[in-house]
Amino acid sequence: MFQIGEHIIYPMRGAGTIKAVEEQEAFGKIQTYYIITMALNGAQIMIPTHQTAQSNIRRITDIAELQNILHIFQHGQPHTLLPWRERYKQNTAKVKSGTLQNCAEVVRDLRHMQKEKPLNTSEKQMLAHAHTFLLNELVLIPGITENELNSFS
Repeated sequence: MFQIGEHIIYPMRGAGTIKAVEEQEAFGKIQTYYIITMALNGAQIMIPTHQTAQSNIRRITDIAELQNILHIFQHGQPHTLLPWRERYKQNTAKVKSGTLQNCAEVVRDLRHMQKEKPLNTSEKQMLAHAHTFLLNELVLIPGITENELNSFS
């Protein structure tokens, strides 16, 4: 269970903060909800506490895992050999997973491709979304250095 004030990641929506835990009636039943304020746009969303696993909501990545992700981001081999439809499908699944590592891989791969040839509109949008998602989480990781943050910019 998440605590009030805890930073979380909601896949495809980004970073947020648990502002409250409230009970409300829905569909004739009393349910407990997390009230989450999203960092990017300040929107408030309500998620039933029993659906957090299905929603893939998770705590932010810790600094130890960040070191591994940074290594993959800087030294991993991009996966660019797939046809664009297959690549787009794979990248969409990675972003939807909500993991920092998967988003870092999408940014790395699309940036690599962008150096070789212009991205199509869909891939440009995906790159922008994945990069924003990545940076939203990075700024919340306690102990991250400015150099580590700049490595992903």
